Amino acid sequence: MPTRFDSSGNPDIKEVVARYRGAMKRRLRWIAPLALLAIAVVVALTGVYTVGPGEVGVVRTFGKNTDLTRAGLHFAFPFFQRVDVINVEKVRQIEIGYRSEGTSDKRGGESTSAKRVPSEAQMVTGDENIVEAQLVVQYVIAEPDKVLFKLRDFEKVLSAATEVALRSVVGRTTIDDILTQGREQAQIETKIELQELLDKYDSGLAIREVKLQEVDAPEEVKDAFHDVVRAREEKEKVINEAKSYEADIIPRARGEAQKRLRAAEAYREQRKIRARGDVSKFLSVLAEYSKAKVVTRERLHIETVQRIMSSLGRKVFVDGAMAKGSVPIMNLNALMGAAGAGAGPTAGPGK
Repeated sequence: MPTRFDSSGNPDIKEVVARYRGAMKRRLRWIAPLALLAIAVVVALTGVYTVGPGEVGVVRTFGKNTDLTRAGLHFAFPFFQRVDVINVEKVRQIEIGYRSEGTSDKRGGESTSAKRVPSEAQMVTGDENIVEAQLVVQYVIAEPDKVLFKLRDFEKVLSAATEVALRSVVGRTTIDDILTQGREQAQIETKIELQELLDKYDSGLAIREVKLQEVDAPEEVKDAFHDVVRAREEKEKVINEAKSYEADIIPRARGEAQKRLRAAEAYREQRKIRARGDVSKFLSVLAEYSKAKVVTRERLHIETVQRIMSSLGRKVFVDGAMAKGSVPIMNLNALMGAAGAGAGPTAGPGK
């Protein structure tokens, strides 16, 4: 279509504008679909997200919690929705009373050292002693929507709650228990109280393990405290040795007592039997004596004299009538000869 000109020889402006509009309309017919397609591609690429195994996606629409998505491929509208993917199976941990620090050694390897945090570690026991307790708490994010919307900083909340629970448990435990056999019970009670606090906060955190790393006296009095502990240990050692000796000597004494009781009982029975025999013998003699008193008396006299005389050794008897007014003469040679036999003859008045 030929271009028209005005009276001054310039192109007609209305015609030029009309031609430009027509060209734009023709171009928009194929540009608009392309633009829409490009926008759709961009939205699709930016809105698609993946939730891995053990993870949960928290979907927020205009800042409000609207959905929880599990493992798989999902879509969220850009600019309108935001997705936070949180691992709910990962075991995390916090440290109370110290902080682990990584250092490099001369060989190029890495080692871990602990830096004390006295403001967290120092606490008072139930018997009013000061100790430094270091604790590790292992936990998981069980309900990620609560962690995001109920707590501003869940790690700070967990750290503060752990301090409260640990101080409460240590505050009703003696220093001897927290240092020795009471550690296990203190860990259990701390875990229970910590979980109760977190549930009150509606935090969505679940405690898996609470482990006491080190419980000791403060650095300023540690040496003196250890001296006291060693003295107590020595005391317990002596007490245990005494109890061991007691456990050994008492049964032995009881056994000896039983042995002596049995021997006494045996001696008693033996004496009873002998006494019964003597009684029977005496009764039998009494019965014979009743039958013939004179004969029995003479027989007993003779037996008694015989028994006595047999035990005296060699004796010389002189009639009393002959001994009156005379000097007894002893055979010294016979006596000296019989000295080897251990018994010499003696002379004395007879009756």
